[in-house]
Amino acid sequence: MMIMQNTQQWFESSLGQYLIDHEYRYFDQAVANIFGYNAVQIGLPQFNFLRLNRMPLHFSIGLEHQVSLRALVDFLPIQNNSMDLAILPHVLEFNTNPHQILREVHRILIPEGHIVISGFNPFSLWGSCHYLQSSRHEFPWNGRFISLSRLKDWLKLLDFEMAGGRLCCYVPPFKQEKWRQRFKFMEAAGDRWWPISGGVFFLHAIKRTHGMRIIKPGWKHCLDTKERMAPATQKLNRTSTMRPGIENLRRIDDEPS
Repeated sequence: MMIMQNTQQWFESSLGQYLIDHEYRYFDQAVANIFGYNAVQIGLPQFNFLRLNRMPLHFSIGLEHQVSLRALVDFLPIQNNSMDLAILPHVLEFNTNPHQILREVHRILIPEGHIVISGFNPFSLWGSCHYLQSSRHEFPWNGRFISLSRLKDWLKLLDFEMAGGRLCCYVPPFKQEKWRQRFKFMEAAGDRWWPISGGVFFLHAIKRTHGMRIIKPGWKHCLDTKERMAPATQKLNRTSTMRPGIENLRRIDDEPS
């Protein structure tokens, strides 16, 4: 309960609102044109990142009080191949078993289903706060930040195909807004000059299912080939049996009338 309270207090702070504004911008753009029937948000239920998605069913899942369904996120009580879209805003870095969460999401997604993930980039000014002694035990710096390259490898092992993504929040994570305003120029130049150092990354992937195609043997073709590949002695025998008939015809034609 204390951890959830500290999390909510951080998101209500100036820095937390700065982050959430960027989160809304990306999720609104990413989920607006993903179609289907069922969409689930895993984590941060107090922020509706599915608000612009047009699927008929939206719900959230987790252990917070605001969720539609209270359950452990690493053992989802959802049917196999039933979800068209799953979004995970800052879930993996604050769970002890992120691999299991990804496996569960893969299980509940239909073939060609979508997953959209956001996380803190450990190789950034935001990620460096994780190593500071003064803030190591505070949210969100107490999380186990996952690098973007490692997360891509995990998804590829589950047969997800990358469909998009980006980084944002290049301004240092100052608590005071006035300091963030002074370094606002870093936000404008971030995508161009240091794209891999954004404080937050987003990743969009699609579940691919490799189908099996049954190839029937061409028996007729095989028989024809076997006939053409008959031994030479057999061919000679067939020719010798046919030649007397041909010679007799020639003799009949040569006889005088």
